[in-house]
Amino acid sequence: MNTHLRPVPKSIAAGLCLSLLAVLFGFVLGGVFGAAESSIKKRLDNSGSAVLQSAYQGNVAAKDAVVKKSWEYLKRAHLHGGAIGTAAIGAIVSLILLCRLGMLARLSALAFGSGAFLYSLYWLFAGLVAPGLGSASVAKESLSFIAIPGAGLCILGLCGTIVSVVRGCFFRSAEP
Repeated sequence: MNTHLRPVPKSIAAGLCLSLLAVLFGFVLGGVFGAAESSIKKRLDNSGSAVLQSAYQGNVAAKDAVVKKSWEYLKRAHLHGGAIGTAAIGAIVSLILLCRLGMLARLSALAFGSGAFLYSLYWLFAGLVAPGLGSASVAKESLSFIAIPGAGLCILGLCGTIVSVVRGCFFRSAEP
């Protein structure tokens, strides 16, 4: 049995580490939510109450709606970290096992791993800042500089992985 493993380029290892970090981020958020859900919700509510007059014009129902949406955003951070991070791990392992580890594979792994982590961070930050800004939409828009690159890197990484796997599995010359 041949147990020789080929070396993995640093960019692919970095993408894998970022993917694992995204999964860890999601797991840690889940644990924190389980342990301190009421404290987190209270912090979000206090953040909105601090700007009740200036951001919500005294409208408690509007503040409560933003606080509720903020909690949903925090849960999205947890879910996206675990889900996209896991998808990125699967894609990167596919690259390692099935492909020539050329430039496209290296960039795809790095893109998918970094995108997985960035996009989950985006949802965390959006959830944390929305009550103080008075709007979930404003929070998302103010953080689009994280969301757009994060999502874009995930999409580019996945597309590059698909191209690499198809090329490696269907168009590779037979090896002796």
